[in-house]
Amino acid sequence: MKTLIIGAGGVGRVVAHKCAMNSETFGEITLASRGKDKCDQIAGEIAKTHKVAIKTAAVNADNSQETAELIRKTGAKIVINVALPYQDLAIMDACAAAGADYLDTANYEHPDEAKFEYKLQWAKDALFKKAGRMALLGSGFDPGVTNVFCAYAAKHYFDEIHTIDILDCNAGDHGYPFATNFNPEINLREVSARGRYWENGAWVETDPLAIKMVWDYPEVGEKDSYLLYHEELESLSQNIKGLKRIRFFMTFSQNYLTHMRCLENVGMLGIKPVDHHGQKIVPIEFLKTLLPDPASLGARTKGKTNIGCVFDGLKEGKSRKIYIYNVCDHEECYREVLSQAVSYTTGVPAMIGAKLMLEGKWKQAGVWNMERLDPDPFMDELNKQGLPWKIVEI
Repeated sequence: MKTLIIGAGGVGRVVAHKCAMNSETFGEITLASRGKDKCDQIAGEIAKTHKVAIKTAAVNADNSQETAELIRKTGAKIVINVALPYQDLAIMDACAAAGADYLDTANYEHPDEAKFEYKLQWAKDALFKKAGRMALLGSGFDPGVTNVFCAYAAKHYFDEIHTIDILDCNAGDHGYPFATNFNPEINLREVSARGRYWENGAWVETDPLAIKMVWDYPEVGEKDSYLLYHEELESLSQNIKGLKRIRFFMTFSQNYLTHMRCLENVGMLGIKPVDHHGQKIVPIEFLKTLLPDPASLGARTKGKTNIGCVFDGLKEGKSRKIYIYNVCDHEECYREVLSQAVSYTTGVPAMIGAKLMLEGKWKQAGVWNMERLDPDPFMDELNKQGLPWKIVEI
């Protein structure tokens, strides 16, 4: 078996480490990115830590033909895309052309518009069916594990699920006045966008961060949690039968929100080019160069994450409410794979999804979201691969 990983940021590091730890499934591994030097650094870490040699390559993932050529050259049977969401469509086209399965962790984002959606990826279903290959969308934590939690709850705990609240808490402290735990362009665009949730068959829009609740997160404590629009809502609202409402909440400190609002007020979150001394620059891209690299945060981040789902519905005619969640420790993640928990909770599920595809446990031609597949083998792997989960009745 041969595997190609595209992307050498914080998540790419986790995926490469975890694939090496499961090399009996992933076989010959190649790590590729626009800059080969980052790939070589990660390969060196893995050679020392896991005694597994992985190959490295440079690739422009915006170029489908170049990516397809790399897939053919490596002989990869699967491509794990942990590059930028802007590149999803190009990498999907490359996989279909070269005859490889495809997996990503985040849905397609328009580079020139603060918008993300599955529409254009879903439209490639016929392409992948014709090629006889599988594309698995959103195999991170949220989306990803949260989708599997939903499928697991529907299969084992409910006859009808009426409401779902997805709750994402990062209580880590990296010590910087302001930094983002994943790509600043993606993170800040996501948080500053208008909120949206699905209720009674329709989308309800809100002003950014207009809805707040306080949730007591196990092993973390009470945190302010704000309603955002998040991509898994788009597929889950279609695929969970009987659903009446689904929302997504994420925690932010007042320090983070104050910095973000100041940056937004002065135009630093803009995605359109502006003129600066005769040169065109995109403000949020310039801001990215000023902020700490998320991949560098691992060694200094302490604390925990808690991500899960609260379900309300019926079982055998009786009301039921349960909470399925995972707690992850930043320092433990760094000791294992040299990355903090935000990267770990995205990278481990990407590896698991790819593992199930290669093992034939999740193997269907076409384009698939996680909740449409049998959740049991994925839930088992979470416990084995470092992301154990708990279920509590509320």
